[in-house]
Amino acid sequence: MESYGQMIKDMRSVFLSGKTKSEQWRSTQLKAIVNLIEENSEKLCAALQADLHKHKSEAFITELALCKNDAIHAINHLSEWMKPEKVAKGLMFMMDNACIQKEPLGVALIIGAWNYPVQLTLLPLIGAIAAGNCCIIKPSELSPKTAEFLQEYIPKYLDNDCIKVVNGGVPETTALLKERFDIILYTGNSNVAKIVMEAASKFLTPVILELGGKSPVFIDRNTDLNVVARRLSWGKFLNAGQTCVAPDYVMCPKEVQDELVSSVKTAIDEFFTKDPKSSDSYGRIVNSRHFGRLQKLLEGTKPVIGGDSDEKERFISPTVVTDVQFTDNIMQEEIFGPLLPIITVKDHNEAIEVINSREKPLALYVFTNNKSVREDIRQKTSSGAFVVNDTVLHGGLCSLPFGGVGNSGMGAYHGKHSFDAFSHSKAVLEKSLGMESANSIRYPPYTEAKLGWAGWIMKEKIKKKGIMSFFPFVVMGAMFGLLFKTVGVTASETDSNN
Repeated sequence: MESYGQMIKDMRSVFLSGKTKSEQWRSTQLKAIVNLIEENSEKLCAALQADLHKHKSEAFITELALCKNDAIHAINHLSEWMKPEKVAKGLMFMMDNACIQKEPLGVALIIGAWNYPVQLTLLPLIGAIAAGNCCIIKPSELSPKTAEFLQEYIPKYLDNDCIKVVNGGVPETTALLKERFDIILYTGNSNVAKIVMEAASKFLTPVILELGGKSPVFIDRNTDLNVVARRLSWGKFLNAGQTCVAPDYVMCPKEVQDELVSSVKTAIDEFFTKDPKSSDSYGRIVNSRHFGRLQKLLEGTKPVIGGDSDEKERFISPTVVTDVQFTDNIMQEEIFGPLLPIITVKDHNEAIEVINSREKPLALYVFTNNKSVREDIRQKTSSGAFVVNDTVLHGGLCSLPFGGVGNSGMGAYHGKHSFDAFSHSKAVLEKSLGMESANSIRYPPYTEAKLGWAGWIMKEKIKKKGIMSFFPFVVMGAMFGLLFKTVGVTASETDSNN
């Protein structure tokens, strides 16, 4: 197996030369990504169709447009993001300059995923470039056509000294993880994430882990179930259910279930016709192994919608099952496929208990018109994202961070959050060599007078609201002048005593 040590060493040398740190370099590379997408959209769509039976409209909405817009957003805001950020200083540092400087980390490793192989590779790359890093991307071998495209075309558009693509399977990924990187972003499942984290720990490399889990849905009484069913079905059966933030299971009051099932059936027929297998808008399971895994999850369940499959075509129809128990196989792991279990609960309070008894999800979806129900669930649960009256769509808003919590991941990206994720926030403090008399209160020998002034200068006070909040600024000038005078006298007395 090839060692990637020399490649990474060469990339680190380029990084240390400062090449990637200029705004011009970053902007040029981001524009190249925009051009890559615009000039090769048909080829990208063809690759996604071959890998996942993904319709070009779905490919555009969930992959190409998302990446293109994120790159343009970064280009438009790059100058602003790169500027030092001024910070509050307080009395002790009021004469000093203090700021946070964002600096690139170095050489990044991005391990992509197969379910959205363009989005989940290029979006992190955009953040890494915007922050000024060199980067190796490792596309998933389970979406081979897209991986081949990225390996062929990224070198044609991006700086080959700074951005490289490594294709292959587990051996290649394992070899990469033996090397030292400055940050690693991995998208996938929690089992592999633990391997990535263990490898990173050898060098204390920071990691961003974009994982998944069983993202729950709670549907309240008195909602428009036709609208709910359309939004639920879109989010669940998008990409044949192979979406990390897809609704994993539904909880609803018993009296809601039958009408919900009927409305979901109507939505499925509308989206994919009564024969989803013939629909070019419906995807396929990525490979036979995942097909078999999903079939096992269905064992012992009672489908009320769908349940059809064709192993040769890796097709599983949009499927809804009811009378599900939390002990059933389908509730033991993230489904990651077009199977939707519905579980009845008494009310939203029971739903909260269920959610809090399980691992923290990547997303939590609530359909309700009741503000108190919405706020109760939001305040009493923890999840990567909380979405009301829709599903999945939050991932398309780049001003929101995208990431998990607990078992669903750590760290977040998209938009400026990507820039921050691939940057180090360096604390910068600049002081003058003048005004040394004011600094003498921190030098030995210590006196009661120095201690008194230090206590006054360093004391943080709870801010008062209203007009009284301006009072400290009224007296600050006079007090500061008195400080210089007193400290000067104290220093003179100390010199005389010595």
